[in-house]
Amino acid sequence: MLEKLACANNRNDETLNIELARHLCESEDKDGVNEIVSGLKNKDKKIANDCIKVLYEIGEAQPDLIADYVNDFIRLLHSPNNRLIWGAMTALSTIVELKHPIIYENVDSITYAIQQGSVITVDNGVSVLARLCVERNQYRQQILPFLMEHLKKCRPKEVAQHAERISVCIDCTNVKQFLDVLDGRIDYLSKSQQVRIVKLKNKLQSKYL
Repeated sequence: MLEKLACANNRNDETLNIELARHLCESEDKDGVNEIVSGLKNKDKKIANDCIKVLYEIGEAQPDLIADYVNDFIRLLHSPNNRLIWGAMTALSTIVELKHPIIYENVDSITYAIQQGSVITVDNGVSVLARLCVERNQYRQQILPFLMEHLKKCRPKEVAQHAERISVCIDCTNVKQFLDVLDGRIDYLSKSQQVRIVKLKNKLQSKYL
């Protein structure tokens, strides 16, 4: 399978990696997926980078094919290779429903990566945590305070997107706190961000208040 990666064919675009992911999904080739996972440990960074791309593309289409590699993705959150970190977080965001107990056990690794990571790591990390909150109330009680604090402090241009992602775990018990956080940020946002926040607020108010 590694010979089908973009880097193995002197390609700088992701087309071949996306096509490989599609092929593995259509054929449900578990051995092929396992070979791609093994490529994450390759000393050639280009191979490892292409492999994580293939894997999270598979996760978007058929998460059950990569779900059993949840611990591999969690370990990559501590990689010195930033591409592997945000790729692993992207992969994790696709398998929360299938592997939430294991992901929750490693929630400290998720929050650490969010605090230290790149923009893409943060974006997908917020999705991972929000989706965990949906799965069990126990998760939400621990994780939601972190997400609320994140929303208070994240960059203005991230507020609307992250608020939308977090909104999946908002209900009648926490909607007021969530709306208060949004009210505290809205005056500092661009017009387009404000429009998105107002739309989200109206949706939540009509549903819960």
